[in-house]
Amino acid sequence: MLKTFDGLSLQQTMGISNDIYIQLSKDGFRQIAQRSAGIDMYNLDIAKENNILITNVPAYSPNSVAEFAVGSVLNCLRHTKLINKRVTNHNFSWDKSILSKEVRELTIGILGTGRIGQLTVEMLKGFGATLIGYDLYKNKSLEAILTYEDNFNTFLASCDVISIHMPLTEENYHLFNEETFTKMKPGSILINASRGAIVNTNDLIKALDSNQLASCALDTYENEMPFVTKDFNNKPINDPVLEELIQRDDVIYTPHIAFYTETAVTNLVSGALDSCLAILNGERPQTIVNL
Repeated sequence: MLKTFDGLSLQQTMGISNDIYIQLSKDGFRQIAQRSAGIDMYNLDIAKENNILITNVPAYSPNSVAEFAVGSVLNCLRHTKLINKRVTNHNFSWDKSILSKEVRELTIGILGTGRIGQLTVEMLKGFGATLIGYDLYKNKSLEAILTYEDNFNTFLASCDVISIHMPLTEENYHLFNEETFTKMKPGSILINASRGAIVNTNDLIKALDSNQLASCALDTYENEMPFVTKDFNNKPINDPVLEELIQRDDVIYTPHIAFYTETAVTNLVSGALDSCLAILNGERPQTIVNL
């Protein structure tokens, strides 16, 4: 049925088996146009071996994710989830569990200072926060408002809040784990609107249980693929870890929707189609990720 086509435009979240690339190549496909920046769901080498070009949309709307990350910082600091739960139960009292800190009093670490990280820095600077960055490739345009820390352990220990803005690689898989959490400032907050597998979720829960972490906001979860983007209303979630994340008062979980704005979706679709047209016209778009 698909043999008459030259390529696929996908919003792929799950990995695909190697035999798919082989079959696509046999059927005459030349391209997979991924409608996202992340491409960790693909085996780039196997695709290349089968002459399948993979493109992405590296900059569809950095503002969308940066704004979501900043909102997540505020929601964690102001205990929004717990307060909403208490109000739903008609509990309007004040106590220490909902006492908040102000952003201007905090040191916030930005892990990854590319397009999204840079905008997150600029937005948080407007709140008066002290900002520290950690990145193997420093962003010179941020030098006036951000201090880079070269030692990762020092970075971890210095921050009241850490916001992750980096792609998933083999090197940073489960970068945040039991050892990492012990090196973070006690009572700190973690924001992950990047890739789920950067965080070891079981170790994260242990850090929350021990109060090493005060709270976290997760827009990505390492085992989200069977669930996002499906409706499980009145259906069982056969994942006790995800169920716990949803139920905990100290976790804000959202289903990978930081990017989900009208602007971003428009740019994702048009960016993927532009890459398709370029390859059909014999051009080599800069968005190819497996040359």
